Amino acid sequence: MTTRRRLSPDERRRQLLDAGAELFAAEPYDAVLMENVAERAGISRALLYRYFPNKRALFAAIYQQATKRLLADTPIDPASPVFEQLSAGLDVHFDYFAANRNTVLAANRELAGDPVIQTIVNDELAELRQRLLDASGVDGRARDMASAALTGWLLFVRVLCVEWLADGTFTRPELHAMCVGALRGALGTVPGAERFLAEADANR
Repeated sequence: MTTRRRLSPDERRRQLLDAGAELFAAEPYDAVLMENVAERAGISRALLYRYFPNKRALFAAIYQQATKRLLADTPIDPASPVFEQLSAGLDVHFDYFAANRNTVLAANRELAGDPVIQTIVNDELAELRQRLLDASGVDGRARDMASAALTGWLLFVRVLCVEWLADGTFTRPELHAMCVGALRGALGTVPGAERFLAEADANR
């Protein structure tokens, strides 16, 4: 007969996040109950509530963890071809979105008005914008133009991805092409963005 190892608080929290992530990915947000998460983790609901006071808090922690992993998996090295890295970064995000469709839709639809969830989303978009801006090589007034253009582009990509997940009216390759084409257009009038645009044209 074996004894179950007692988990540390950090280990327990990771276990609960993993269990919750699996359920939110598999089911729509409203279909996931806290007791389902507790059962999946093999603990009592009382213990689950000691870590997360409600379902929204659990979901927020799961989404925060996911965005951190996505950012870690999509670094941009200004010394390497920026367009190739951006294209690969889009695919990393698309992979996550496709595997966690219900989670992404919940964050962008059911919980679109939740300030905690939207702060997580906005912080990720801000970090992605800053990385692309730093890698673009533009400065001065052109940097301000590029920053505004990148902000608009990232919001466009977000909306497009949600439409892709929700309705499937276009394919993943078409989604990728639309995102890349929109960025080419957004930066097309920004002075100093020639390097990026040249890379993009070379990969058409």
